Amino acid sequence: MTTKVLKSTERGQITLPKKWRSRFQTDTYFVQMHDDRIVIAPFHVQNATDEEIIFDADRDNDGKGISPDDMIRLLKKIRHG
Repeated sequence: MTTKVLKSTERGQITLPKKWRSRFQTDTYFVQMHDDRIVIAPFHVQNATDEEIIFDADRDNDGKGISPDDMIRLLKKIRHG
């Protein structure tokens, strides 16, 4: 296991070292919170089922992201039909 101390930016972002990113054939990562830990794992979108993908900017919105409020509105719509 390789360990590295990463410092976050003012906006809370961290950068995974290029050497680590280059080991995986993806630029998408799955992030989970486990009690007092954050687990980051490579995620291959092409292997995901439709049930796992809630929003894909390329597929659903011409490559543009959406605001958190719009995402919440969409989730409520899905939940309530």
